Amino acid sequence: MKTLCRIFNVHRSSYRYWCRPKEPDIERTIKRSLVSEAWKVSGGSAGARTIATMVTNTHNVKLGRWLAGKLMKELIIVSCQERKHKYNRGGNERIDIPNLLNRQFAVTKPDQVWCGDVTYIWTGSRWAYLAVVLDLFARKPVSWAMSFAPDSELTAKALQMAWELRGHPKQVMFHSDQGSHYTSRQYRQALWRYQMTQSISRRGNCWDNSPMERFFRSLKTEWVPTTGYQSFSCSSSDLI
Repeated sequence: MKTLCRIFNVHRSSYRYWCRPKEPDIERTIKRSLVSEAWKVSGGSAGARTIATMVTNTHNVKLGRWLAGKLMKELIIVSCQERKHKYNRGGNERIDIPNLLNRQFAVTKPDQVWCGDVTYIWTGSRWAYLAVVLDLFARKPVSWAMSFAPDSELTAKALQMAWELRGHPKQVMFHSDQGSHYTSRQYRQALWRYQMTQSISRRGNCWDNSPMERFFRSLKTEWVPTTGYQSFSCSSSDLI
């Protein structure tokens, strides 16, 4: 040992200190356990920032996002959230249905602005389509409907459910993209019947309806199974 320390220019006292059994870091071990627990509770969707907030607020244990990230690496766990990708931007606006909302997402009361969109979910043997109506005030869904066809009947059903559940509100602005299931005569007649004002995003600009895009992203990464549902009935019962 003396010869090796001389060759590598290492003090023997330093080598003996390095060989001493290390005492376990109890505080770090506890935080590792809490990080793992928070990640499991989130269904594997939470990242370092969210996990740090969950541990700090739930267990009153001070944990920063950087340490949470290091502990996640040690535990070999990662967030299942999809990475950001580049969206195409567009600026064309429908002349007959303007973009009245204009990204003013901070509303002051319920039933002031509703947003809608349609997404697809695998149901065992075929794709099913989910239409959701979201109240911008609470950023929570008011109603939803599912079918095997992304048509105006589907979106009108979701709109009717929201209108009935909220007690027939008036002067609601409904915002959506330029999908045909929102610009059809059938759907526009439903909006006229419920005395709602229609607002449409600009073509190719998903940021004009970003609250709905964010909701569907969270739904698919945190709630819907990665491989979809076994059947249409299973998906319907799980989403209720």
